[in-house]
Amino acid sequence: MKKATLFFILLTAKLMAQNPIDSYPVYDGADLGCTYTAQSTFFRVWSPIAKSVQLRFYKTDLPKERDVDLIEMVEMQAAEKGTWTFRAVGNRVGQYYTYQVKTDSATLKEVPDLYAKAVGANGRRAQIIDFQQAAPPKWADDQSPVFKQKTDAIIYELHVRDATIHPASGVKNKGKFIGLTEKKTKTPSGFTTGLDYIADLGVTHVQILPMYDYFTVDEIAPFDPKSYNWGYDPLNYNAPEGNYATNPHDGAVRVTELRQMIQRFHKKGLRVVMDVVYNHTMFGAESYFHQLVPNYYHRVSEKGQFSNASGCGNETASERPMMRKFMLESLIHWVENYHIDGFRFDLMGIHDIETMNYISEALHKIKPDILLYGEGWTAGDSPLAENRRSLKKYAHRLDKIGVFSDDMRDGLKGSVFEKLDKGFVSGKAGMEASIQFGVVAGVSHPNVEVSKVVYTKENWAAEPHHCINYVECHDNHTLWDKLAISNANDSEATRQKMHRLANTIVLTSQGISFLHAGSEFLRTKQGEENSYKSPDDINYLDWERAAKNKISIDYFKKLIALRRNHPAFRMPTATAIRENLQFLKTEAGIVAYTLNGAKAGDKWKEMIVIYNATQQSAPIPLPEGKWKVILDGERIMEKGIHDFKGTRYYAPALSAIILAR
Repeated sequence: MKKATLFFILLTAKLMAQNPIDSYPVYDGADLGCTYTAQSTFFRVWSPIAKSVQLRFYKTDLPKERDVDLIEMVEMQAAEKGTWTFRAVGNRVGQYYTYQVKTDSATLKEVPDLYAKAVGANGRRAQIIDFQQAAPPKWADDQSPVFKQKTDAIIYELHVRDATIHPASGVKNKGKFIGLTEKKTKTPSGFTTGLDYIADLGVTHVQILPMYDYFTVDEIAPFDPKSYNWGYDPLNYNAPEGNYATNPHDGAVRVTELRQMIQRFHKKGLRVVMDVVYNHTMFGAESYFHQLVPNYYHRVSEKGQFSNASGCGNETASERPMMRKFMLESLIHWVENYHIDGFRFDLMGIHDIETMNYISEALHKIKPDILLYGEGWTAGDSPLAENRRSLKKYAHRLDKIGVFSDDMRDGLKGSVFEKLDKGFVSGKAGMEASIQFGVVAGVSHPNVEVSKVVYTKENWAAEPHHCINYVECHDNHTLWDKLAISNANDSEATRQKMHRLANTIVLTSQGISFLHAGSEFLRTKQGEENSYKSPDDINYLDWERAAKNKISIDYFKKLIALRRNHPAFRMPTATAIRENLQFLKTEAGIVAYTLNGAKAGDKWKEMIVIYNATQQSAPIPLPEGKWKVILDGERIMEKGIHDFKGTRYYAPALSAIILAR
């Protein structure tokens, strides 16, 4: 960490004097927060503006009238580089604590430690715990599954509560971390659910929607129908969310149960990606950040108001040294203490490129196979210069960090902002270039006319790992609901073909593949476009619906296996893609290309992939020779469904075809 610390100091020194706030002293130590031992607990908080800082110890986690549970109140001592410290003698494990800052002009609100690794119910007070004791059996032996290259990743996006809360899930601890550790869970009809089901799909990574401590759900009454939330309202970034724990009052229980869940995922061959939201805080002026160092951690407009690129009322200032430090040390905490395998950065476009690359360099040193990616956009404008933001257009400047491809997403199904808009699979003309662009993972390719791509007019990916290809996620309508709205006059059977074609394109394109949980069984949210606080019956994984759609699930499983078994679908470099993938000339509504499997290290020497989005059978010219039909639009057999010999193959309407030899 000494080299990283030196790099941190040099990297941020140039920011000094640009703004009075940026002249605050920068603390470069690694002991912010509380450091517990059985003999004493050491506290250090950074607040260079403070004239005094009070540290309070409590018996309970929830504030009561007249502080009847107050154990002790002490004055912290001013220390180096804007920090304040105190050493509490004796074993303080289990006690709760807060800080309160006084400045020249005000007494600020009492808040938990920004660096708190454990908190009580609803995140009101930090808690002192023994991390070594808060570990499940054999935690020290936990190992992440082997993962060789980034383009091998097949990501499955999941919400902890959604996964098991359905009445028919067969899970005892519904909606909890440990609900996803339960084995052999089934519906009353015998359909496998829960983690066993997810592992059986064959995906490599499970991206879990926010599982740090967030604000909106009342952890004391988590099953109140009004309490549902995705979790993009961060409160305590370094502590697990309490509504997913069996006892939200005890921070150690949260830690143990989350570790149990991750340990179980790893044993099932799944790596865990954590969805993190450093781009804004739940509150602005009321935030814990603002109450410890006013105006430092957030960006402000020229008028002195919180800037709002997040669309949530405020945005954080990643370019400031201590916010940058907070982000990195928080991420390291999750990797080292929870064995997290990757991070998805919400609205990553708000963070500056320099910070993201600094984070990537540090995390890859700790865990070389870590997976990092995020949303390459903002929800509004920012005072941060556009060319400094981690936007999709600058993905080529990001070091081993991917971005989501909205070009592929909306190219496939139509704009997420216009519910009636259609895409390639649903019948919109002129979307071929957008699909080709996604197929090559956004890298430059001589066959792709970038000027015709739906959003992008220039290549933004330098390498295929820069591109996350997807057609749906937790945001906006599910694909099934989108098709039901945009193609209401088509039959359900026709929409099923569109749905299958869209996901086949995602899973056979280069780059990194991303799936929304339940898409494999035509997930619906009953037409709800933004379900972030909708009740369970809108958001849950409907295991009875899954049981009715076994054919679709089986198709996805075989498609995932096909991708994993054949490196030609996940080439690691842009050069390999340009050399080994060539598009064929086709009619409107059709995209087809060849893959040189031999050069790509595949057991199939040559492959042809066809996507027919038209509603009629289409003849596709083929090179002479004998081919095996691997995918015929509905069936997948790696040994071959049947042989084909000829120079013209008729691709059925709304189908994907794979031929190999």
